[in-house]
Amino acid sequence: MGIPDAITIALLLLGGLFFLAGTVGLLRFPDVYTRLHALTKADNLGLGLVIAGLAIQAETWAGVGKLVLIWLLVLVASTFACHLVARAALRRGISPWI
Repeated sequence: MGIPDAITIALLLLGGLFFLAGTVGLLRFPDVYTRLHALTKADNLGLGLVIAGLAIQAETWAGVGKLVLIWLLVLVASTFACHLVARAALRRGISPWI
């Protein structure tokens, strides 16, 4: 096992830990707004770390480009989804936790 493999394993494990942290935040935080914050921030960073780990193992620059494009599309989609859910909660009168 070489250094690139060790870095890949470390990035994938760290990304998995961020996914786990986002899930714990989703289950433990008190209101929809803090849950959304925990989920989107942790999952976006976790996916970025997983993509970085996979990019190290990619054989071509085209593969790296596709991975980065996937990550960017997920970033945009999660931002819009988070905004829509928070806006719907606000319109229903769900107040933020104090």
